[in-house]
Amino acid sequence: MTEPPLLEASDVTIRHDGHTILERISLEVQKGSIHAIMGPNGAGKSSLLAALLGQIAFSGTIRCHWRGNGRIGYVPQSFPVDPTLPLTVAELLALPRQKRPVCLGLAKHTKKKIAELLDQVALPGLANRRLGALSGGEIRRVLLANALDPLPELLLLDEPGTGLDTDSMTRLEAVILAAKSCTTVLMVSHDAEQVRRLADRVTVIDRVVQRTGSAAEIL
Repeated sequence: MTEPPLLEASDVTIRHDGHTILERISLEVQKGSIHAIMGPNGAGKSSLLAALLGQIAFSGTIRCHWRGNGRIGYVPQSFPVDPTLPLTVAELLALPRQKRPVCLGLAKHTKKKIAELLDQVALPGLANRRLGALSGGEIRRVLLANALDPLPELLLLDEPGTGLDTDSMTRLEAVILAAKSCTTVLMVSHDAEQVRRLADRVTVIDRVVQRTGSAAEIL
């Protein structure tokens, strides 16, 4: 018996203010794969992720065939940070990981977990750095560390390479590839070379599905 895909979308349509953003989008994301969504600006790629997250109304069907915890991890395309915000990396990562307010200090086990998470994304020693002092690449990796713990069954990434220098891109992609061994990744990207390096399957959309297939076929 063939195993069903982890994620299955059928005839997903999104309309807003009389405009059709997506029309009858159908795709399957196989368990343990990296599936890329490509298309021009305004094609509806981020809107599709928003529909998967339940953040935007749609018609059609989105179904997940969970085999474990049913958790979705998400790293947005942008995460604006006020440079004057006194919040540190450790305090941000501690928010969902300890019961007492972070202003009262971090528990010993929380500090240990945060150190492990930052090591995982090649950011050792940044626990006490203010968020406003981080580069775009560092913030993206902090958010990825947060999304990967606890390990999700499905990891959604919206333009993970936007604004990153070569070194930050390489480090981020290494974490994504490592995550593939234990989770499923659906990523939006306009970067063909990044998709070539990471993706198993590619779906190209521009309001409708234009092409879908292996990365080698599409690219």
